[in-house]
Amino acid sequence: MRRYDNVLQAIGHTPLIRLNKFSKWIKPTVYAKVEAFNPGHSTKDRIALFMIESAERNGLLQPGGTIIETTSGNTGFSLAMIAIVKGYRCILAVNEKTSMEKRNLLRALGAEVIVCPTNVPPEDPRSYYSRARDLSEKIPNSFYVNQYFNDSNIEAHYATTGPEIWEQTEGKITHYIATVGTGGTLSGTARYLKEQNPNIQVIGVDAYGTVLKKNHEPGEIDKNEIYSYKLEGVGKNIIPSNVDFDIIDKFVKVDDKTSAFRARQLAKREGLFVGYSSGGAMQGIFKVKEELNEDDYVVVLFPDHGSRYLGKIYNDEWMEEAGFLYGHHNYRYMLKFRKFLRSI
Repeated sequence: MRRYDNVLQAIGHTPLIRLNKFSKWIKPTVYAKVEAFNPGHSTKDRIALFMIESAERNGLLQPGGTIIETTSGNTGFSLAMIAIVKGYRCILAVNEKTSMEKRNLLRALGAEVIVCPTNVPPEDPRSYYSRARDLSEKIPNSFYVNQYFNDSNIEAHYATTGPEIWEQTEGKITHYIATVGTGGTLSGTARYLKEQNPNIQVIGVDAYGTVLKKNHEPGEIDKNEIYSYKLEGVGKNIIPSNVDFDIIDKFVKVDDKTSAFRARQLAKREGLFVGYSSGGAMQGIFKVKEELNEDDYVVVLFPDHGSRYLGKIYNDEWMEEAGFLYGHHNYRYMLKFRKFLRSI
């Protein structure tokens, strides 16, 4: 039986869980790296601890200081948890798309939460990037984590997630699939796995409305391709330095609606109560399923827990308001819902 001195020691060593019910649609063996088993219920525990301890070692964060960060919720929760254990103040800038559950979770751990508009460019003083940077310049003894451009983001997954997956699959992994937000989860893990076997295929999952997939392709980015979307923790309207495009073999795009249904499907069929981006990652497999064969060994990373989305994708009223459900209280809807699941 493992015994820890504090909650931070429980971070990492999350399980690989085989997806069985999806085998009727997908040929290869598929295992999910379920990061909800971290104490903060997401993969962001790994990078948060790594970035804070790196800042401490380099003298960027002193005792009694303030941690400042932009977050869609999960990194913020991890940072707030770490701040409690280590005795720091924590200020988090989130965008309006962040669910109320996530905001309440951040406040429950004592974080100060600043809500910023979503549909503004990064350089706009109202954006959560600008607000966090401004606060870090004004508050003495503060550290702006800046996960999008912090090298420790990649290093955390290179040091932990990659080796765990390699060991858990006994080196048999052929494909690694993950959503891309800050880029560290995909890039750090992929870098380690590619060093062990350069033939492993790395597939990044982007959201419609963002620029990551386009940046991976020849040609200039069209600003008309950047628009509001609902999928949380996936894609960006900036290019984080932690996205290592050279190590990613392919990008696929997923939409809000299908990603939501995939998450619900994982709960109903596999008993895995995972978050919105996990549904996006699952849909990423479906986007490449024709390229896979039964001898492949696929690992998909599920970033967080479904409890963060009780007011969103697991709420029929929210789903209907979003245009994902239509008349969900009647029998005709149930037939359409089943037909939709069979088609995606």
